[in-house]
Amino acid sequence: MADLLEITEKKLEEKLAEDITVIDMRDVNPFTDYFVIATARNPRHADSLAEEVIKASEEAGFTLRTREGAEGSTWILVDFNEVIVHIFTEEARSLYKLENLWGDLPISHYPSAD
Repeated sequence: MADLLEITEKKLEEKLAEDITVIDMRDVNPFTDYFVIATARNPRHADSLAEEVIKASEEAGFTLRTREGAEGSTWILVDFNEVIVHIFTEEARSLYKLENLWGDLPISHYPSAD
């Protein structure tokens, strides 16, 4: 079975999400291993990104816990337990600044700059 984090990152990149960031939550959160944060061009793109991540993950055998954020939302949360995906429009991402809340944790960007 493919790794859920890898599936999520690749699907977001494939569907043209921007600034894909991963925060390693394993040492501070018993409910999830990773936050994945991505920027969508607009609310419609955010909806599409969420649906594509859900579809690819479920096809790989992972079970969706919940999806939050109505159609047209500027912030959509997709929860697969060990990976929680936050999809924002650029404006919402600038407003909520999740990376700043967890700035002391290991943060990586996808694709890596190697």
